[in-house]
Amino acid sequence: MKKRYVLIGLLVILLAIAAGVAAFTHYFLSAETSIRDSWEVETGDLLMSDEEYGVSAYEADVESDINVISLLPDEIEDEGFTYYEETVQQRIAAALVQAGENGSFTLESPLAVLNPFGTGSNGLYLYFTTDWASQIRYTIHVDDESIPDYTAVANNGDREFSRMHEFLMIGLVPGETNHVTLEVLGKYGRVQNTAEFTITMPEPQSGYATKLGYTDGEAAGGQTEGLFYTIRTGGYTGYAFFYDNSGIMRYEMVLEGYGLDRMLWYEGEMLTCASAYKIARFNRLGQVTQTYALDGYEMHHDMVFSGDNSLVVLASEYESTDVEDLLLEVDLVTGEVTELIDFKDVLPEYYENYAHVIGLDDEFKWLAGKKDWIHLNTVQYMEEDDSVIVSSRETSTIIKVRDIHGSKELDYLIGDENFWKDTPYESYSYTKVGDFTPQYGQHTVEYAGNEGLEEGQYYLRLFDNNYWSLSTRDSYEPDLPDSVGTALLDDSKYSHVYFYLVDENARTYELVDSFDVPYSSIVSNVTPVGDNYVVNSGCSMVFGEYTQDGTLIREYSYECTLQTYRVMKGDFIGFWFAE
Repeated sequence: MKKRYVLIGLLVILLAIAAGVAAFTHYFLSAETSIRDSWEVETGDLLMSDEEYGVSAYEADVESDINVISLLPDEIEDEGFTYYEETVQQRIAAALVQAGENGSFTLESPLAVLNPFGTGSNGLYLYFTTDWASQIRYTIHVDDESIPDYTAVANNGDREFSRMHEFLMIGLVPGETNHVTLEVLGKYGRVQNTAEFTITMPEPQSGYATKLGYTDGEAAGGQTEGLFYTIRTGGYTGYAFFYDNSGIMRYEMVLEGYGLDRMLWYEGEMLTCASAYKIARFNRLGQVTQTYALDGYEMHHDMVFSGDNSLVVLASEYESTDVEDLLLEVDLVTGEVTELIDFKDVLPEYYENYAHVIGLDDEFKWLAGKKDWIHLNTVQYMEEDDSVIVSSRETSTIIKVRDIHGSKELDYLIGDENFWKDTPYESYSYTKVGDFTPQYGQHTVEYAGNEGLEEGQYYLRLFDNNYWSLSTRDSYEPDLPDSVGTALLDDSKYSHVYFYLVDENARTYELVDSFDVPYSSIVSNVTPVGDNYVVNSGCSMVFGEYTQDGTLIREYSYECTLQTYRVMKGDFIGFWFAE
């Protein structure tokens, strides 16, 4: 009898643990669709209020030997307030212009506004005039010897050389006393004048680390210039963090909700997702110039251009049981949102006959009750045949659909051929050429060019998670090689960067190059930067920069809850910085 009670007790404990894990993970994932409900900003004394624009100026909560102010909308503490409304941004911009016109600002005494548009906590807006047409180069030094100096030439918009200067200073280290040197550069690079100021920046608004640890690889010293930016860092989904090559935070972007999945560039401005329900367009000063609301839908994982003035976006219908199986198109001029593809219409028999909702005993039990039957995580648009190539993690398959603005026909399936055997879609499955293990649970499947190839041939680059899990189909049991992971965490396994040669003429795919990277069962990415690659292994909580042949240059470690989705890198020249 005693043994029976012990067993019952153990069962209760195990069920409680399972329920707790599921509840925690559900809470964690729900953060990706939550909206920020507080925009509170610490300030000093009120300096003035402008009733016309509904914006007030305060002393900024920083120590500095120049005057630094904060501009805040008067309704910032109201329920439902967000910086990600065009009218709010326009009011701040007007107040900023007025502040510049009401004073005489010089190199030594600039108009300085901390985080003017509420979108970047440590961005410092500077406005002043100089005696000659010039550029401004700045160098940021801190007393901590482990933090190197940071130098950049500010982008002054259309006025490359001008007497009037207006830019967002990127690079000030949160929580540190920053010593800033401003240099006035003539057209031939000669320093015409200098000025210095000191500013002690507040800690990161998110509380996230300002320094990342790193180790150098065999190709140390070969990094590209630029800033890494982390996407959907677990526990910090309302932010994006920008780090230099030394692992020092140089910018903290503040979002409305879930973290950005990709940055795109449109007419000299940045496009990214500000939340699961909204795409935002930013100018170089941090101002949101346009927003695109995805009414009735939740965005997830990816978006890319589908034309000069349109995006295709992966999405789910809001509150639907079926998730992550839609493709939307957003008109960047009109803001119109169109449901372009429902993948239930592309693979109807698979959806109806093979897929079911996720149960409490499945690997992804935190999605119990949802039908995450395809789980799209990357989209690429191919203009030549008006097609998209998408990555389906749940089926471990790369899927191409052609004529997406017309017939929306399934073109091919690339993955383990056995998965589609004896289904109505077996004939769409491309043949594997060569002896290699196909991808499992892959992410960031991207077109990698067709240089030197015949028509109908091209390369695809992808992060092969090398992880098998299938929560929505019971009738299939794969015969997996021992090298493929089946656990969320497994130090004995590797993920891979894969390069496929796809031949649409022969209906084949071939592994032409690959290299091993730290194991990550889910999330993660490989993204080109210059002649190198940035690879994030989100579950291992590391990212690195690699040479083209897969040799590690430098690897960074970070801390978060569960995982970080992507890490990418950009030089931001033409946006924050000049050449």
